[in-house]
Amino acid sequence: MKKVEAIIRPEAFQTLRQNLDQLGVKGLTVSEVAGCGQQKGQEGIFRGSRFQVKLYPKVKVEMVAEDTEVQSIVDLIIDTCATNEVGDGKIFVSTIDEVFRIRTGETGKSALV
Repeated sequence: MKKVEAIIRPEAFQTLRQNLDQLGVKGLTVSEVAGCGQQKGQEGIFRGSRFQVKLYPKVKVEMVAEDTEVQSIVDLIIDTCATNEVGDGKIFVSTIDEVFRIRTGETGKSALV
C-alpha cells in the first residue's frame, strides 16, 4: 500500500475531489495548509506598513491506495491540478506498512474500504 499526499491550489480541490470519486477513490483526508516553494513572495501594505507574504494557502489531500492504483491517482492529480504555473503543488508517495480500522480491528486492504 502507498500513501499519496498532494499539496494543491485551493481552487483545484472540488474538481479533484469529483475526479477521484469517479476513479473510485473512497477515502480522503483533507487539510487547509500554508507553504512556500518557488513562488516569489508578495508585498502588501497594511495601515501604511509594507510586509512580505511568504506563505500561500494550499490544500493537502491524503489517501492510501493499493500499489497498482497509485500511478492512476498521480496521473489524475496532475491532469486535474496542473496550470503550468509556479505554485501548482507537489505529490508525495510513501510506503504504508499496515492499516488498522479502529472500530473493527480489520487490517490491510479490508481496512481501507
